[in-house]
Amino acid sequence: MENLRTDKPGEMNTLSQVMAKLHSKGYDIEFKLSDHGRMQPTEGDEIYNPDDLLIIKTYRFEGESDPSDNSVLYLMEDKNGKKGYVLDAYGAYTSHDEAGFDEFLQKIPVEDREEQLIFGGL
Repeated sequence: MENLRTDKPGEMNTLSQVMAKLHSKGYDIEFKLSDHGRMQPTEGDEIYNPDDLLIIKTYRFEGESDPSDNSVLYLMEDKNGKKGYVLDAYGAYTSHDEAGFDEFLQKIPVEDREEQLIFGGL
């Protein structure tokens, strides 16, 4: 997992900065685990099994002093190239209470792409 804590000017180092950049590059679909244990976009009726998705990048954000501010962001693509993400609180503060969420994510294949390929040059 990549930790985006940096002090270099112009670099993305907050969740909101990364989310804004992602939306500008078409990563505007949020995936959620459905009631039947498969992933779905928050808007739309596609249903995905783990092998229908690919995690292309994972980011971890750490709060300065409050552990509940820790987040993890998974960038994903489906087999047709549709881009999206899953956002979760980190560790014990997970925002996904659904049974099987962690197990589902662990079954999704991972391809750690370079940011240059994802963002097209920052």
